[in-house]
Amino acid sequence: YLRIVGLEIHAQISSNSKLFSGSQVQFAAPPNSLVSFFDASLPGTLPVLNRRCVEAAVMTGLALNCSINKKSLFDRKHYFYADLPAGYQITQQRVPIAVNGSLSYSLCIDNKMSQMVTKTVRIKQIQLEQDSGKSLHDDTRCQTLVDLNRAGVGLMEVVMEPDMCCGEEAAAAVRELQLILQTLGSSQAVMAEGQLRVDANVSVHHPGEPYGVRTEVKNINSIRFLAKAVDYEIQRQIEELENGGTILNETRAFDSKLGCTVPMRDKEGKQDYRFMPEPNLPPLILYDTKSLPANMNHQQVINIDWIQERLPDLPSVKREKLVEQYGILPEHSFTLLNEDGLAEFFESVVKQTQMKPKKVIGWILNDLLSYLKQHSLTVKESPVSSILLADLLNLLEKKEISSTAAKRVLAELWKGEGKTPLEIVKEQKLELLQDQKELEQICQAVIDGQENEVMAIKAGNRKVLNKLIGLVQRKTQGRSNPVLVKQLLEKKLSE
Repeated sequence: YLRIVGLEIHAQISSNSKLFSGSQVQFAAPPNSLVSFFDASLPGTLPVLNRRCVEAAVMTGLALNCSINKKSLFDRKHYFYADLPAGYQITQQRVPIAVNGSLSYSLCIDNKMSQMVTKTVRIKQIQLEQDSGKSLHDDTRCQTLVDLNRAGVGLMEVVMEPDMCCGEEAAAAVRELQLILQTLGSSQAVMAEGQLRVDANVSVHHPGEPYGVRTEVKNINSIRFLAKAVDYEIQRQIEELENGGTILNETRAFDSKLGCTVPMRDKEGKQDYRFMPEPNLPPLILYDTKSLPANMNHQQVINIDWIQERLPDLPSVKREKLVEQYGILPEHSFTLLNEDGLAEFFESVVKQTQMKPKKVIGWILNDLLSYLKQHSLTVKESPVSSILLADLLNLLEKKEISSTAAKRVLAELWKGEGKTPLEIVKEQKLELLQDQKELEQICQAVIDGQENEVMAIKAGNRKVLNKLIGLVQRKTQGRSNPVLVKQLLEKKLSE
């Protein structure tokens, strides 16, 4: 079976006020406290387009290689639901603000970070539209409560062509889109707060046959769930067809607790949205430097070229720069950008230490990141600042402490007691042994106590030497330089 996956993504525009009204946008505000007369759809209220939302959509369109339509139109999409007071949503059905773009994303083959492939998904369009309110179903009292704080908040709907074939690809594409939106600042794209919601269209068919009937899995609110939902739905459809069943064109929801998709409502009686042009909004006209009329007030128009010139470096460019500038592996550049603030932390450490960036990255990814993940902390919440880590790596680089000791110092730094690495080293006497005579005596004592190992080494088993180095390290409590210890042991064993 060929698997076909297409996505529609609703990203909440990062703006202080709503798309067509002056109401504030704020997550988790008291119910119905941010509702203007227009949001509540009182008769006689009129929409006023929010400039910031248009700029965010243009910026996003440009970042996704779209053509920006200099003239786009608003439409009413009618349907009846308690959280949509007007009985219609203002959207862009006929001529959206941006069309024909593309998004490149990378994913690892067989979960191996070292083998990454880059794929591209076509972007059909980006349109501006209003969000609806929120219905809260209170089962115990058999009632539904409506909160209109979210009604009228500006959304960008990004429609992708069905160019993907599995959950992993869908998840990688949405993660890249999320990074781009956050880099641009056009959406904060925090999935936990409903600022990025994904609908996945999934179908399967035999090669050479027309596309199968598709189902739509609605409102997926995490990247991990997206991958699971898509893969589950593909398997479900294949099994259904294998058993002689048929696929219904229906809307399904992903149940994250059960890990499966469940039917919501079927689409057979195709809902007629009775689209019509929005009579209260003129066409949205955008300009570029060439078409900008000379006598226009710049505050009143949006210049596409002006936005294009001010686009920040996108994640793909940032990764290339990290690889080029610091000689790190491409897969490491992905990890640095995937964690909010980690790339800046890494660059800050590199600036303050003599250690090579390639070695610094090991400490950042293996030690810092794994600790933060273990304790569910963000980079900004790290008890170890970039200055402290740089100080520690400098001690290691100047050969004042061993890497074993450095790990012990780091463990102390996590406690966040305000001590510097040097203070911890002095307190716990972790400095490297500078006295070569003393070190030689310790090496001799280890050799004398390990006759079997010594025989094995002399018989040509070099691996056993590591055990002896470890024993010397233990005797010196990690204060010996392993390279020097190895040299001393080899010298003594060859005598």
